[in-house]
Amino acid sequence: MSNKPGTSPDTYSSGSPGRGSFGPPGRGLPYVLAADYRIDDMARLLTTVGHNRDQVFELGVRHLAIYQSLRDPNRVLVTMGIMDRKPLDTLLRSPAVFSWFDSVGVEEIPPLFAGELMEEIDLVDDEVFTDPPGGILVAAVAPIRDLDSLLVNVHDRHRRLTAAGVRKVWIYRAIDDGHEAMVLQELDTIGHAQHWIDRPDSVAEWMRGNGGGVYPPIFVGSARHVLSFGKPK
Repeated sequence: MSNKPGTSPDTYSSGSPGRGSFGPPGRGLPYVLAADYRIDDMARLLTTVGHNRDQVFELGVRHLAIYQSLRDPNRVLVTMGIMDRKPLDTLLRSPAVFSWFDSVGVEEIPPLFAGELMEEIDLVDDEVFTDPPGGILVAAVAPIRDLDSLLVNVHDRHRRLTAAGVRKVWIYRAIDDGHEAMVLQELDTIGHAQHWIDRPDSVAEWMRGNGGGVYPPIFVGSARHVLSFGKPK
């Protein structure tokens, strides 16, 4: 793990209708920067995002999503979708990243995951969605022995994922380690999410390699705020 815009952003907070730009990394964005950390004040975090929308855009971020843990309200996962590799590299070196954590009251900078999208898999057609956007996000960063084999297994066993309540899967390979991945899964209910965590299918290799060392425990949460510049592709 790696330690003035010309368009108005589309935003929604929890409870807003529509699925438009939902998704941790945003649609059509090949790179992601993500951080899992603890905060004391969610309102402070949301205010900071609102006050810094222009700067977020100027740094190359095209989609920003904030998720709040369902188990621990002080734990959040923030994902930033980025179009090109160069802005991602610039962002990783930017003092603005450290200023961000300072402004929301985070004293110790958390590990940052910078990755490239390997696969985005829709397991359920959008037409079947009848509930509010987002569902439940289950996120895991873990070592992966063979990412290519993992991708094949996910496709070959997609019916087992769907039966478990998984709607969509995003798989990212770390840009600094070809054997590390972040897997984001959208599930339909908290019940399915809990069952998936307690008894994951053998296809979900990423669910077994986290929670130790530099890898945080599995994150289970729902969207609190989404900021997207321009329409999703």
